[in-house]
Amino acid sequence: MQKVVIVGGVAGGASAAARIRRLDEKAQITVFERSGYISYANCGLPYYVGGIITDREELTLQTPASFKRRFEIDMRVHHEVTAIHPEKKTVTVHNLDTDEVFEETYDKLVLSPGARPARPPFPGVDSEKIFTLRTVEDTLNIRKYIEDNKPGSAVLVGGGFIGLELAENMKEAGISVTVVEMQKQLMNQLDADMASFVHAKLRSKGIELLLGNSVEGFEETEKGLKVSLKGGAILETEMVVLAIGVTPDTALAKEAGLELGIRGSIAVNDKMETSVPDIYAVGDAVQIKNFVTGEDTLIPLAGPANKQGRIAADNICGLDSHYKGAQGSSVIKLFDMTVASTGIKEEAAKKAGISYERVYLSPANHAGYYPGGKVLNMKMLFEKGTWKILGAQIVGSDGADKRIDVIATAMRAGMTGPDLAELDLAYAPPYSSAKDPVNMAGFMIENIATGKLKQFHYNEIESLPQDGSVTLLDVRTKGEFDDGHVGGFLHIPVDELRKHLDELPKDKPLYVMCQSGLRSYIANRMLAQEGFDCYNLSGGYRLYQVVKKDRAAAEKTYPCGMDR
Repeated sequence: MQKVVIVGGVAGGASAAARIRRLDEKAQITVFERSGYISYANCGLPYYVGGIITDREELTLQTPASFKRRFEIDMRVHHEVTAIHPEKKTVTVHNLDTDEVFEETYDKLVLSPGARPARPPFPGVDSEKIFTLRTVEDTLNIRKYIEDNKPGSAVLVGGGFIGLELAENMKEAGISVTVVEMQKQLMNQLDADMASFVHAKLRSKGIELLLGNSVEGFEETEKGLKVSLKGGAILETEMVVLAIGVTPDTALAKEAGLELGIRGSIAVNDKMETSVPDIYAVGDAVQIKNFVTGEDTLIPLAGPANKQGRIAADNICGLDSHYKGAQGSSVIKLFDMTVASTGIKEEAAKKAGISYERVYLSPANHAGYYPGGKVLNMKMLFEKGTWKILGAQIVGSDGADKRIDVIATAMRAGMTGPDLAELDLAYAPPYSSAKDPVNMAGFMIENIATGKLKQFHYNEIESLPQDGSVTLLDVRTKGEFDDGHVGGFLHIPVDELRKHLDELPKDKPLYVMCQSGLRSYIANRMLAQEGFDCYNLSGGYRLYQVVKKDRAAAEKTYPCGMDR
């Protein structure tokens, strides 16, 4: 009978414990969790703060008692492992309730310590009006503070998942919300152009965004807090939540002499084994491989953590399981908007030295003639030449999650961009179109791969020559053109284009735009067959305008005196 000790009882740790029991009925399994809860839903914590989840018991998927009944696993909460002794295969444990300190032996040890919220040593950061959100206890503290003090305002420092989910929930609860983010965009998993849609949505809901701003300190006042920003600007608020990222919680591993990876994470192989025999590590604290690039990375998400826990358990029980890396598939709800992504973004592709191209499309989430259709703003990255899918980002509403999952699955299966055109996907008017948005992305990449389409992008518009050496053409309707257009573009609606071909010179490159990129593509095919050297504006005027308006809005909200 082998004895397994697991440090950490949330996603990876709980998953490993349950899997070991399913494989080995005789194993002695003990889990030490320093908080008061196990197997809780981190992703659900902001929704308890906002009152969407009303029962605190719903935040926990299991309790120590239920784990004991179902799996005969000894789950000990309020027990903190303070040291690992690999040479004698023991851990030192501190019972936080009784203050008892004892040693526990193990045959196999699984580390699942997770990651802790970054809390830089800002002046005043220890104020009781400043919170972080990691555990159920953190959630209860924030909820109690709101119920007791009924704050009218809050500053959220950080623009990732937790910060934005809290922003939504606090705003819906009637609290005025300001998000301060050091980067010039929210949601770092998105490219800046796709983040522009997120910024527009949050601003439309009354959330103030201070992008490109960093916090320098806090000061308590009678009414709340003063938040000092770099450059001298001061924000006044009644509470602050720090959501500026997480750091692998690896002090135990470091002190025990385990090999560490990037950002102090725990280095593991594809069997989730550490550098020390019989010690495994899983979850947010471990360094893994990016499935797309093969590079070392950190992906602190629940899905990978659960899979890693299962793989560690398999190997502990004598099976031969291997973790093939993660591509960071994620989804978040922000009011009535869904934001989903998988794979890498442009910055990562450049860093990895990958020669890539991108396509944008904005199809409806279901058949246009069926009521209630909404636009899906989609972006796909693929490798030039091989057409390998590198990543995708979707900002929209219903159906965004479905499409990102299809693309993520295609990537895992090794499909290329043009292969997406062949996918046989379910169709009914309330759910999709006969040509699903994923198929449409495949058609676009196939057109590029076969030379039927040449593109230019929104960030190239300003640099297009205005000296007559190229022809600039806008094929939208007169109403669309009158509502807003780019200077220097000749206007000929696509449905009238054939009548005006003789007005366009064939000896100059022709750059064509429409609202979304679809009508300009039709114009491109018409023109190319008539001998024109033409290029299509990917994403159309609509994407160009969204990005342009976002940049203008960001400029207006930088506090006076800020050094950008």
